[in-house]
Amino acid sequence: MHKAILPLAPYANAPLLILITAFLMMQPLSTDLYLASLPSLATYFNVPAATVQLTLSLFVIGFGGAQLVVGPLSDRFGRRPVLLYGLALYAGASLLCALAQTINWLIAARFLQALGCCSAAIIARTIVRDAYAPEDSARVIAKASTWLSLTPLLGPIMGSYLQVTFGWRAAFVLHATLSVALIAAVFFRLPETNTCKNSRALKLPGLLDTYRHVLGSREFWAYALPGALSYGSIFAFISGASVVLINVLQVPTEWFGYCFAFSVSGYMAGTLLCRHLLHRIGPVLALRLGTGITLAAGTLFLAVVLAGYAHWAVVVGAMFLTMCAHGINSPLAQSGSVTPFPLQAGTAAGLAGALYMAVAFVVGTLVGATYNGTLYPLAIISVSISVLIFGSVRIMIPKFSVKAA
Repeated sequence: MHKAILPLAPYANAPLLILITAFLMMQPLSTDLYLASLPSLATYFNVPAATVQLTLSLFVIGFGGAQLVVGPLSDRFGRRPVLLYGLALYAGASLLCALAQTINWLIAARFLQALGCCSAAIIARTIVRDAYAPEDSARVIAKASTWLSLTPLLGPIMGSYLQVTFGWRAAFVLHATLSVALIAAVFFRLPETNTCKNSRALKLPGLLDTYRHVLGSREFWAYALPGALSYGSIFAFISGASVVLINVLQVPTEWFGYCFAFSVSGYMAGTLLCRHLLHRIGPVLALRLGTGITLAAGTLFLAVVLAGYAHWAVVVGAMFLTMCAHGINSPLAQSGSVTPFPLQAGTAAGLAGALYMAVAFVVGTLVGATYNGTLYPLAIISVSISVLIFGSVRIMIPKFSVKAA
């Protein structure tokens, strides 16, 4: 029987799990809601697909870079103020996206949107470290991730219909509306969880010492690197699936959301499986299993494409398996990379997040640059990442006990 996961006593009356889930939803909502609009953006602004891809790639750069600042800021000043300012920036940037008159305007606004969005993701992970016992952190993130999967599950469907009914601007109007609602929820219901603010967190010597401490830890890399590569494995599909399915395989725009949603249901299944595996075999063996599924998905995708099968079901099936593996890998990696650093949780979460976004930027850029109207580039990128993630766990993890948290 599974033990109930409860926050520490000072936060027992706060809806922490709901808020943590909402914060984590901000990032996939920022991408998945407008995925169906990517082909239309190229037509509307009369630019190539690679230029439209920058609305994703620059978001990733902003999201990743800002985490290096947001994490230490939350260690110094607390989680609440950093989160409130970040969400306000996100709301304003979303309106700028909706009002964009040129592709460069949209790209710049997406960059600003990312700066605000990253505060939600960082604070979610640090609140887990602040408010729950260390042995519960992976289970909390896995449980939140199960609910989180509803966003990429339903977001593309909603985005597809928004695109068909109202056009591409509607997605960004919805971003702004939801972020304002979240600001209100944070203001009235979220307590401050950083009870040991670090006065040296933003001073250069202290910041460098913290970076050295975190980055010099093999345990940090043992979880952060596979986690980043696992995120890269799904980002290949996030950035490439709409163009491949709609332009190459002729899937109607309004049906793209259903294809993507089915694939993302694999992520939900993976998070549920992760919670079961944590109870049965522990985090390390669960992570090895999850990365093995990633390798199987990438290898199978390339094999089927090389065999000459160009069908939407091939892409959707590969996405489903890759998302399922990520549902196992991601909660374990997020928890494992932050748990060893109780006094530097924000900085550790920021460094891990920046690594995730660096990998995603490289993957997204490769997907956009190699697109040639076939499935081959996406399949090759997918299997290459799967080999890297499979190898990274087996190189880094053996140094730790299989019972390690």
